Amino acid sequence: MKGPSDDACGGSRHATTTGSPLDAKPGLAAMLRWEIPKDRVKFAVLCLLLIGAVYTFLCWMPAESPVQLPPPDETVKWGDYSDELGKVLTEAATEDKYVVVTVLNKAYVEGDKPMLDIFLDALWLGEGTHRLVKHLLVVVLDSTSMERCRFLRLHCYHLEIEGGGSLEGEKLFLSEDFLRIMWRRILLLRDILARGYSLVFTDTDVLWLRDPFPKFDPNPRVDFQISADRFKGNPWSVKNPINAGFYMVRSNNRTVALFQEWHNQRNRTVGTSLHEQDMLVQMLRGGVFGRLGVKFRILDTTRFSSFCQNSKDVKQVATVHANCCKTIRAKVTDLTKAIADWKRFKSNPNERFSWSRHEACEESWHR
Repeated sequence: MKGPSDDACGGSRHATTTGSPLDAKPGLAAMLRWEIPKDRVKFAVLCLLLIGAVYTFLCWMPAESPVQLPPPDETVKWGDYSDELGKVLTEAATEDKYVVVTVLNKAYVEGDKPMLDIFLDALWLGEGTHRLVKHLLVVVLDSTSMERCRFLRLHCYHLEIEGGGSLEGEKLFLSEDFLRIMWRRILLLRDILARGYSLVFTDTDVLWLRDPFPKFDPNPRVDFQISADRFKGNPWSVKNPINAGFYMVRSNNRTVALFQEWHNQRNRTVGTSLHEQDMLVQMLRGGVFGRLGVKFRILDTTRFSSFCQNSKDVKQVATVHANCCKTIRAKVTDLTKAIADWKRFKSNPNERFSWSRHEACEESWHR
């Protein structure tokens, strides 16, 4: 930076002497006789204005432009983790603040073989998955599922949902209660991310047969990794039909803003057949991820298998999702068969392997 004696445009200011004794001394008279050409004055003023504009811009421009985040729920104070959710997150999270989240109601904990039991069976039988049970946060929607959760000594959190009515029974796809649960779930996950916890969300109808963490993209700049009904070969392509029943999200300003904007799409679905996954697809294909700076990756079905597209390599598979299936009863039937397939593979890894046909799920769409 130039010193105070330098001209704003790079020249030095000094008077022209005339040889008078008065000029030889830097007094008031010499200052009064100092004349500056008018065009130089105008040029100096323009330079000063330009410097002032640049200075103002630099002072007001942040070093990193963070997304302006809304507060979490009105009932949650930003940074206050002493509430019930904060306590259970602290208990469930890994050392690097990851938590596995699933949401369920009474329909998932009752019956001869409840869905929750099948989910836990897979964690028990899987490779490297048993230890993940202590990092599982079970979000329940009613008193029955809370009792079952506590009986199993899991980390349990009761999520309140406005609107009244019972949330205990099975909620069929696209039913009013199903949509209420889905949208409220997005708000909960936003709050978890806003508290600094990264997460893996999993539907309870996903079998964890191997620890999925080593199979995620380790690049810390990949914010959002989501499963697909069918994988088309390019993990960065928005043409893959995504499935919001299983995804990993890193906690940062970008992902909190993403989940907030995702929930904001709710009003656009009123009076339509669209649901929360449809809106996420529109956001992905419509450039919202790019605008927020969220980098995504689609998980392949070789490692993250689905009932829509079976993994072709059981030696690589980490999870099996009972998607493309309408009812809980059908999912329980075919997931039980998938666990039997896994046991058969573990007992004889060298034997030729194939998944059992998902007959109950196929028939569920015709009833």
